Amino acid sequence: MATVPEGALMQRAAAGLAATCIRLLGQVYGSRVVVLAGIGDNGGDALYAGAKLTSRGARVTAIQVGSHVHAGGASALLAAGGRLVAAADLAAPALIAESDLIIDGILGIGGRGGLREPAATLAGLAARASADGAIVVATDLPSGVDADTGVVDGAAIGADVTVTFGTVKPGLLIDPGASYAGTVEFVDIGLGPHLVASPGAVALQSADVGAMLPQPDAESNKYRRGVLGVLAGSEKYTGAAVLSVGGAIRGGAGMVRFVSARHAVEVVRQHWPEAVLTEIGPDDPVAAVESAGRVQAWVAGPGLGTGDEAEALIGAVLATSLPVLVDADGLTVLAGRKDLLSRPAGADTLITPHAGELARLLNADQDDIEAHRLAYVRRAAAELGVTVLLKGSTTVIASPDAADAVLVNATGTPWLATAGSGDVLSGLAGALLAQGVLPARAAGAAAAFLHGLAGRLAARDAPIGAADIIAALPEAIRLVSAAAEGAA
Repeated sequence: MATVPEGALMQRAAAGLAATCIRLLGQVYGSRVVVLAGIGDNGGDALYAGAKLTSRGARVTAIQVGSHVHAGGASALLAAGGRLVAAADLAAPALIAESDLIIDGILGIGGRGGLREPAATLAGLAARASADGAIVVATDLPSGVDADTGVVDGAAIGADVTVTFGTVKPGLLIDPGASYAGTVEFVDIGLGPHLVASPGAVALQSADVGAMLPQPDAESNKYRRGVLGVLAGSEKYTGAAVLSVGGAIRGGAGMVRFVSARHAVEVVRQHWPEAVLTEIGPDDPVAAVESAGRVQAWVAGPGLGTGDEAEALIGAVLATSLPVLVDADGLTVLAGRKDLLSRPAGADTLITPHAGELARLLNADQDDIEAHRLAYVRRAAAELGVTVLLKGSTTVIASPDAADAVLVNATGTPWLATAGSGDVLSGLAGALLAQGVLPARAAGAAAAFLHGLAGRLAARDAPIGAADIIAALPEAIRLVSAAAEGAA
């Protein structure tokens, strides 16, 4: 702000906001626009955007939410022919109900906690107008959403589109805040050279993921392409074994060595004949892990069970110096045996819990984890000393190093909420670990991105099951690889 003329950043933001509103309205002349204007700079951005819409023929009314509004923005709106009314004005509810577009400029990045009155009432009116067809556009982020964490602690604006300025705020990427943001559109206002080198959260894009994926060359063979050991399934649970092995094979592993009970081995043989199979014997189950052959990484836990045998098997793979991913039943075992996570120095460990599993690992409340995903994934990584991929409506990945940014996956889709989806993710992430995508946070983030993208591709023929996600993985990998080539 010290290097540009006063008000320049606000004018850039307002121009980007107005351009988005114009595109969303289509027919600007005669359209009815309401600006919910708070006391800060977000209110100023919204008021200046309202002035630009007024000059294009829109009928714009600003509703003053606080004790005052941004003076320059209000003057510009009034000079262009717009109106300004108080939140207590009897006409305010009708103005919102009859609007074609509502611009939320109540709070900015400094807002904390849920909306208080009269803003909370206005948010409710905006929600009803949205249900009746009005478009709600948030300025920088929806009011009531914490910019840094995505926490929503009370009433908040639910936007169809959020126009964010300068940089994408973590709260727009992480639920529950992300669910209030709608489609996020970025407006560059010139902050790039001044942004911090190490952001708190990063959302990988297609080209980023594509650049991370190893590509086979003329010298490649099945061993050089990565050999993954999969310790999954049991006499009772065979589906998790089939799905995790499938995720690994379609995720690019050169070979999968599968270790499990006899029945699970037979079922996997039928589905994936290319897998190398080792049956767990009745007398010394750990011997099967040792005799499976050389691998570059392990996946342990899906469908394995939670008894003494499962505990011994998981302990055996965690005792190695190889990268290990633990999921599903393996996480239940770890909840009672956190000491197993004390691994050899330098060994990468990735755990992939959903909120319920993480609640057991941390002795925390599941609903609280869902509401504070960023805080809990960081806490879990620090307390457990491993990389944590917290699955859910938005997947977040944190490493034990507090200096590392949390990685956020933005490709998820509700269609991934299907039995076995997590087993596919485990196999896919394990395959990337075996191929040398390290550290574990990188493999987790790339796997979550591809998993979500595959779910979206498969859901073109919705509804889908976990097997459909596996089938779509090659196309997802092709798409991100092409994006990386284009970026290069």
